[in-house]
Amino acid sequence: MSIEIRPAALEDGAALVKWLNDPEILKWFPMADAREIEDSVRIWMSYTKLQACFTACVEGAPAGMSILYIQPYKKFAHQCLFAIIVDEKFRNRGIGKALIEHMIAKARDHFHIEILHLEVYSGNPAIHLYERMGFHEYGRHPRFIKLGEEYFDKILMQKELNGRS
Repeated sequence: MSIEIRPAALEDGAALVKWLNDPEILKWFPMADAREIEDSVRIWMSYTKLQACFTACVEGAPAGMSILYIQPYKKFAHQCLFAIIVDEKFRNRGIGKALIEHMIAKARDHFHIEILHLEVYSGNPAIHLYERMGFHEYGRHPRFIKLGEEYFDKILMQKELNGRS
């Protein structure tokens, strides 16, 4: 399987909407309804202007996407939050790893990011990927989200890109 990673295009937003409307994917993103999904996708795709979001394609079709939420203010510009989503049928096939490696290189070399961080919810299987990629937990918000009768912690993870741990 060949993975191509390219800058995201506005038309890739349709795949993002599809993925976020899947209940198994949506449970890992803090959105409650179609309006919130539309707002999130609009914001995500607005970063195409900065070439700060990326699409992983397999056989020409989107299989995953990631985004660097680049900060516009100099005092915050050394750090960056990112998000990633991989189509369920392409999971455990190297797409997430390839997207994160691509993001790290772009963050460090193009945007001069020193610290890359993410927010993930307890129970999300992607936590293991983030740990393998060198991200470590630096904070936790207990019982941050409640789905039905189940609570999930928000876990804050980061990786320093300048060689420091």
